[in-house]
Amino acid sequence: MPEPVVKIRDLRFARGNRLIFDGVNLDIYADCVTAIMGPSGTGKTTLLKLIGGQLRPLSGSIRVYGEEVPHLGRQALYRLRRRIGMLFQTGALLTDIDVFENVAYPIREHTRLPEALVRDLVLMKLEAVGLRGAAQLMPGQLSGGMARRVALARAIALDPMMVLYDEPFTGQDPISMGVLVKLIRELNDALDLTSVVVSHDVAETCAIADYAYLLSDGKVVEHGEPDALRESSSDWSQQFLKALPDGPVAFHYPAVSFRDDLLQGGQR
Repeated sequence: MPEPVVKIRDLRFARGNRLIFDGVNLDIYADCVTAIMGPSGTGKTTLLKLIGGQLRPLSGSIRVYGEEVPHLGRQALYRLRRRIGMLFQTGALLTDIDVFENVAYPIREHTRLPEALVRDLVLMKLEAVGLRGAAQLMPGQLSGGMARRVALARAIALDPMMVLYDEPFTGQDPISMGVLVKLIRELNDALDLTSVVVSHDVAETCAIADYAYLLSDGKVVEHGEPDALRESSSDWSQQFLKALPDGPVAFHYPAVSFRDDLLQGGQR
């Protein structure tokens, strides 16, 4: 079996006194779409930042393309990041330059290609996401779905080996969501990418994922192919995947009994 391109072992990470990850293990393989799913607040975006070296763990190993990310110096980390594209949760387009310049920005920042070639590359990336005709529009003129697609064109501008997607479907209407789902899968296959999709949109993510990890309470609750997870005997997995209101994830935030709270007579 091939070595995973991302190999995480015994990962522990905390924010203040709150432990976000407590012994997480996961593998991400080349040419696959791997989903990282779980309820809001379980650290999914944090995991992407750890993979990209924006954050450092308390302990554990994060190996990306054979390199131990927490041990890399600045220059080595920058070289690694050039192999990784990132689609931010909000799109994060630069609002004072047009669509063309947003996609051209990483190419100009990291290469010294002639302007004619930069133009051709930008138009190719915009064509791939169906927005070549929007090259001269400003970000404020784009719909939410269009902005996310421009951000995707920018994420693949340097022909990365891996693309990290942070909640790509959030806030999208059904048509825009369907377009993004199709694009992620098609780009992954056409460009031989490794795609990591962080999301809590179960149906859309499972439709394109080759493998999925479910996170909760700092641990991997379960992992496997989406079809296998749907047949899981885990009550937590069934509650999350089927959006059930009742199950291991309680409705009420932990608190003293309601009766005792009332009898405190307004004292806080």
